[in-house]
Amino acid sequence: MDGLTIVTGGAGFIGSHLVEQLAAEGRRVRVIERPGASVEHLPGEVEIARADIRDAQQVRNAMRGGTHVFHLAANPNLWVRDRREFDAVNHRGTVHVLDAAIAEGAERIVHVSTESILTCARRVGPIAEDVEVTEADAVGPYCLSKLRAEQAARDRAEAGYPILIANPTMPVGPGDRGLSPPSRLIRDYARGKIPAILDCTLNLIDVRDTAEGLRRILDRGRVGRRYLLGGTNLTLRSLFERLSALTGVPVPRRRVPYPVALGYAFFSEFWADRMTGNSPQATVTGVRLTRRTMHFDATRSLAELDLRVRPVEQSLFDAVAWLRRGDNPSEHHAEANSKTFIFPLASGSRPA
Repeated sequence: MDGLTIVTGGAGFIGSHLVEQLAAEGRRVRVIERPGASVEHLPGEVEIARADIRDAQQVRNAMRGGTHVFHLAANPNLWVRDRREFDAVNHRGTVHVLDAAIAEGAERIVHVSTESILTCARRVGPIAEDVEVTEADAVGPYCLSKLRAEQAARDRAEAGYPILIANPTMPVGPGDRGLSPPSRLIRDYARGKIPAILDCTLNLIDVRDTAEGLRRILDRGRVGRRYLLGGTNLTLRSLFERLSALTGVPVPRRRVPYPVALGYAFFSEFWADRMTGNSPQATVTGVRLTRRTMHFDATRSLAELDLRVRPVEQSLFDAVAWLRRGDNPSEHHAEANSKTFIFPLASGSRPA
């Protein structure tokens, strides 16, 4: 595919794998990253443009010449002290990126959303790519901002612009320098820092398969469609059993009741909001999501893309091996926020 491929948020967990694959294909790639973001791990031939996606003019300048665009940049945290930042970055920032790409005449635009906006309050069965959700279904300000961003993409696709939508589930595997929740959970489990289990279900997909799926959506996806990139559904206990086989660390026996977890999350956020300004150990959004159906069925999307995802055991093995090698430059920063997480999946940030 000729032309310039632009990846916003290309230095992140999913983004860096995507950029590596695009560069290996011989595509000309420009990464748009926020000022100050580390980009040293990206292939040397990749062009770097600095832009804050909250600034429409900066985005327009960085988007010049783009023929194919992947939009991954977002604030992936489940908590920020100023909740307005979610809308400014995730929703309005997406509008800036999409409109700049459209104005530049981009031939294909892939908006990368998230699985967490596809949950419905009363749904009990598996979730597929055709689920319809409303703002009333959104859990907290992060999910609401991502839902509005996806709706902006859908509106423009319906107006005739070449936009496709991808909703990856939780990526796992090597190379997570920012320590997203699954990687932080794996690391803390291997260190024996998970004392109890909060009942929930997760869908995990290898980050390398996620990147491959995004490339296939760009190349062969149908404009206006939502593609669900998902892998294996696991309860948290099932995940710990697999990690126990890899690490030798026993599975915790204690279970945390949901009301206790939610109360602790409210306290953690109150303390972070009013006192420390640091990320809380548990977030209300994260805990509330554990009560939603997070069982996903990506069969149709994967079949249309002809994408086969690798076994989750391989992804977990590679993630554990990468974390053990100490390749993570964010290790010391993450350590400050990783004291014995009782509710690990409710803490910190998510992939965009």
